[in-house]
Amino acid sequence: MNGSTSAGARQATPSPSLSVFSSVFLGPSSGGVFDRAFVGCLGPVHSAARTASAAQLAQALQRTRKRTLGLMQAWQNAMPDLSVPPLPGMNPPLWEWGHIAWFQEWWTVRNRQRHLGTRSASSGADFDASLLPDADALYNSSEVAHDSRWALPLPNLAGTQAYLAQVLERSLEQLQAVEADGQGESDEHLYFWRLVLQHEDMHNEAAVYMAQDLGLELPPALCWREPASGAAVAQEKPVGCSGGILLPEQAYTLGHQGPGFVFDNERQAHPQVLAAFEIDAAAVTWARYLPFVNATGHALPPHVRCSQGVWQAQRFGQWKALDLQAPAVHLNALDAQAWCQWANRRLPTEAEWACAAQQLGFAWGQVWEWTASDFAPYPGFEAHPYRDYSEPWWYHHRVLRGACAATSAHVVDVRYRNFFVPQRRDIFAGFRSVSL
Repeated sequence: MNGSTSAGARQATPSPSLSVFSSVFLGPSSGGVFDRAFVGCLGPVHSAARTASAAQLAQALQRTRKRTLGLMQAWQNAMPDLSVPPLPGMNPPLWEWGHIAWFQEWWTVRNRQRHLGTRSASSGADFDASLLPDADALYNSSEVAHDSRWALPLPNLAGTQAYLAQVLERSLEQLQAVEADGQGESDEHLYFWRLVLQHEDMHNEAAVYMAQDLGLELPPALCWREPASGAAVAQEKPVGCSGGILLPEQAYTLGHQGPGFVFDNERQAHPQVLAAFEIDAAAVTWARYLPFVNATGHALPPHVRCSQGVWQAQRFGQWKALDLQAPAVHLNALDAQAWCQWANRRLPTEAEWACAAQQLGFAWGQVWEWTASDFAPYPGFEAHPYRDYSEPWWYHHRVLRGACAATSAHVVDVRYRNFFVPQRRDIFAGFRSVSL
């Protein structure tokens, strides 16, 4: 879940892409690897959810819903009253889950223009009534102010689960009709099912980082992305994760090209002229970050401490020894910039990150990574029907690239642009650096 849901010439020898779908390695469509051992990525990994057929989407939607229901139960076990404080990075859990159902219903059940994909209307006469009375007044995030969500007359947990189930059943019926009409491979006809799948996955990730922020205990199987299986070779450490990668001066095409699902902020593809640069092959680890804290007295994230000379991290309410070789996490953009100044380095631009990620030795996917780039539209940007996904957040948010260990494989894609305000520490974010 990103800030929207919370409150030409390529390199000379581009690497092809690898597809990841539902945490399963689908075959050698690229030189990229979704690595089994560290649940991360090496090189230009693409999500197969973006090109999934109707049949594949039906299976993926049900798998994601299984995770959603599991997280609902886990949250209730950890916090029976489901009462979270009204903070900017939070939402009432019952609102979150009802919003998932509402969003799926709005675009794939109620929308009579769903077959038009990105040419569909956003609202109006072509949208039918909801299965749930007053659903729009409760769950439409474009209309319901964040702070008001704690005072809404939301359905209880059983009522929310019933709404989720009814909507999924109707949505799958509509998806089956698309396949029966011979459009089971059509990017336009499948656009909204690919969108709602990733939207639900993003909210599930938010349920994980909200639980971490509150110190709630959740089952690890519901929190972390499953390792890939199949052709990817298990290894103790990702190849090429230490040291740096040197990229020559070049014109790199930033943005999405080709068929399949695309978020509106990933278009249009456009050339970026990059000077030669050297970038870390992996995110900055605690072993690299903590000497800066010791030297400068810079504030630690709330979940890290040094107790009797031993570094510890709090994970879902439990203090455990800190893995110094793991990527530093729960850092905001200001923390990352301060470390870079101390280390005589800098954050990569979004274009530099994306260019370097075409290299097989570029390890990513364990933490979201702050860049130096403000979240801004690419040249030729046109809003998709979900108009509030990108447009309201331009310039006030910072771009993060990559993915974190809680990110669903459906969302893991080297082209994905995440974005949050630079002060956020609750998300699973870190950074890598570039030499000056």
